[in-house]
Amino acid sequence: MPHTAAVETEGRPIVTVDVALFTLLPEEGLAIVLGTRDREPFAGRPALFGGFLRPGSDGSATDAAHRLLAEKAGLADVFVEQLMTFSGPDRDPRGWSVSIAYYALVPFGRLAEARPGLAVWPVGRMPPLAFDHDRIAAAALARLGGKASYSTLPAFLLPKTFTLPELKAVYEAVLGTALNDSAFRRKVMEMRILEEVPEKRGATAGVRRPAQLWRLAADRLVEFDRTV
Repeated sequence: MPHTAAVETEGRPIVTVDVALFTLLPEEGLAIVLGTRDREPFAGRPALFGGFLRPGSDGSATDAAHRLLAEKAGLADVFVEQLMTFSGPDRDPRGWSVSIAYYALVPFGRLAEARPGLAVWPVGRMPPLAFDHDRIAAAALARLGGKASYSTLPAFLLPKTFTLPELKAVYEAVLGTALNDSAFRRKVMEMRILEEVPEKRGATAGVRRPAQLWRLAADRLVEFDRTV
């Protein structure tokens, strides 16, 4: 009978899911939403929303990401997408660990419904985070900025309905650059990613005409064959 190597069972890695949650501050632009570690290691330190994967109840790592956002941030039905995996012996003082990392987007208005105590930091002033969450947050920001140029991703930072100036502003905030008004409008109309909403937003003090409202034509992420 051929020899069969024993399966390694000792020193199994810690497996967690961590979520970098972003929003758009009305005056300060793109921001990250953080929790606070309530236990060691790193008790009291700001951190991404994360926790252990639960094989008995989580159908997938994505299910775990949604569960953690609901449990720790009080948020459901927000955009979530897998980022990448982080692993190694030095990530967690408790032992060799693997983190399946995600990023998520939430409109700022939704945070009022969320769990009290959430901290919102402009991405340029983010404090040092627990574990290697700084590295995860940086990778999520890079993914967000790169993917924003060829998809509807920034729109998930807005409420369900929005004006075209609001949509342009959120693209500018994520991309970090100004966009030409007429060129932006022409491109989004040509790509047919929006549908008109029957209602309009009222004029301010009678100075302007009511603003046309729009929503995404698809409730899922749509990628383009060109950049905005």
